[in-house]
Amino acid sequence: MRAVRVEVELRHKDEPFERLVKRFIKKVKKERIIEEYIDRRYYEKPSLRRKKEARRKKKVLEKLRKKYEQLYD
Repeated sequence: MRAVRVEVELRHKDEPFERLVKRFIKKVKKERIIEEYIDRRYYEKPSLRRKKEARRKKKVLEKLRKKYEQLYD
């Protein structure tokens, strides 16, 4: 497990707290911290882990392909 340090700073002194929290959550999701925690709760065979990751990547690529087709059709 790699150490990840996620922090957000105020952009200006009047920035609302809700916006700060929203940026923090966005960074946490981008770093996949919660997903990694969930994945590590139980042992998973390496072969199943690879299949799961391949399905996730395929899903992301399919989503991007659909988005690309919508833009250029």
